[in-house]
Amino acid sequence: MKGILWTLLGCGAACSVFAQEISLRHDLDGKALDTLATLVLRFNDELKGKGKVVLQDARGLENRHVLPHLALLDPDDSMELFGTRPRFRALHEVMREAGQKLDAGQFYPQVADAVDDASGRIQALPLALALPVLFTNRDALRKAGVDPEKPGKTWWELQKTAGEIYDKGGKCPLTTARFAWVHSENISSQAGEAVMGKAGKVDKVLVNGMVNVKHLALLASWQKSRYFHYSGPGREGNRRFLSGECAMLTGESSLYAEAKRAGIDVGVAPLPHYDDVYAAKPADVLPDGAGLWVLAGHKKDEYKLAARFMSFLLRPDVQREWVHATSYLPMTPGAVAALRDSGIPNHLLDAAQKRLSVSKKGSTRVKHGPIRDRLHEFLGEEVAFVWTTDRAAKEALDNTVRRVNEAIAPSPAPARAVAASRK
Repeated sequence: MKGILWTLLGCGAACSVFAQEISLRHDLDGKALDTLATLVLRFNDELKGKGKVVLQDARGLENRHVLPHLALLDPDDSMELFGTRPRFRALHEVMREAGQKLDAGQFYPQVADAVDDASGRIQALPLALALPVLFTNRDALRKAGVDPEKPGKTWWELQKTAGEIYDKGGKCPLTTARFAWVHSENISSQAGEAVMGKAGKVDKVLVNGMVNVKHLALLASWQKSRYFHYSGPGREGNRRFLSGECAMLTGESSLYAEAKRAGIDVGVAPLPHYDDVYAAKPADVLPDGAGLWVLAGHKKDEYKLAARFMSFLLRPDVQREWVHATSYLPMTPGAVAALRDSGIPNHLLDAAQKRLSVSKKGSTRVKHGPIRDRLHEFLGEEVAFVWTTDRAAKEALDNTVRRVNEAIAPSPAPARAVAASRK
């Protein structure tokens, strides 16, 4: 009896030590998952039993509706990870309440711009961001007689490359991942066209400008010519490139590490641009991707542990390990400094640092939230008709803009309230 009692007491003491246990949901696999698991284990060890982070694979859950404390995701993927669109807590609030330092100025300006709100306050930790690039299977280009070092700087040059691949028997010259981000937001950014604007005090989406219409019409012509194969609005195109089915892919720079591990002789080139657009800025591409988000509805002490974990992930030595293993963008200048002896070519680090250091002043990118959610959802629905019917590119984009702006328009005040305000 005494033995049982001591066992129970011992268990109770141990359980109280690990009382603060928080869950982190993700959908990673391969090297990225191995690295995250290693970092979580190191963090837990450093706590010496005073807390614990537990990884939770979204793909093996019986009940996705039981929400974790943290989630590494692009909010576009919320339905897949949670079966709903949950409420998130702003990271700057969580860190302040926990007494942990978080200064938006410690991040590269373009990195902060990807995860802050309209007031510049950080909403999530930008842990898994990437830049849009053109990936090429260099063997496939050689087979088509194309110089693998010169796939094309402009969309017109890329059309020629895709045609040569198709003429030499390539069934899928080009596909894409994350269509709305690559082929709408970044096309606008390179052309210096605003994605968001205001009509008075009301936000308006502006993705049906001339360059957007021209680009979607070009892709539609490529689709009919079998130069371009639309794989879906998300990351569906990644599998087709990694398997060798498609010779080229426009997508996230972070896929580089996985492509290398897949045995592909992979080339990485800047996202093509239109050189016939006035004052085009080919380098003005937008970092984006998954962040580490804090979910609402948990206890104060659990948020304190989450904040400590965020601070751990911001350490330069931790970032160095994470970026080197995953090819995600460094969040801070300290991370780039730590990566200088990691084996990553210095010219790539220099290029990333140059782009990420650009001021975000005047940025018109769409911030995370309902507007961006609706834009990606409705754009995906409308462009589906472009690929499968004769719907014109302009009509699809006009429909997208109309639907988003109607959805985000402020509700009119009730007549009774308006009348009362006039008295």
